[in-house]
Amino acid sequence: MLKNSKLKILLIEDDQIEVLKMKRAILKLEMNHQFMEAENGEIALKLLREKGELPDIIFLDLNMPKINGIEFLKILKSDDVLRYIPTIILTTSRNRKDVLDCYRVGVAGYILKPLKYDSYVEKIKRTLLYWSENEIIRA
Repeated sequence: MLKNSKLKILLIEDDQIEVLKMKRAILKLEMNHQFMEAENGEIALKLLREKGELPDIIFLDLNMPKINGIEFLKILKSDDVLRYIPTIILTTSRNRKDVLDCYRVGVAGYILKPLKYDSYVEKIKRTLLYWSENEIIRA
């Protein structure tokens, strides 16, 4: 595995199976990234506003209770500090309107969750390698 920057990752996902899948993928890839999770947008906003150390990237599900992914993204991008955190949508939604809405608000990427686990792991690997090499603004 390439030696890249260690990332602080926040996964906002209400489905515990998806949370476990992400954790398992990171372990399988032997990437030593720091992992945080929030089960919905409200918890994530509280975590982001209270915690002194912000994540380097956010993986965000679209279909969540309380605050959906697009609503969360709008709140995030309107905040003078949080707006700089690259946010990647990780979803099953192939809805063109969702894709357009996310990019319009300022998402850094839109990843469709594949059905096959190995394909999922490969997408996560490529995404994490990409963001490990980028210059990330740490507010």
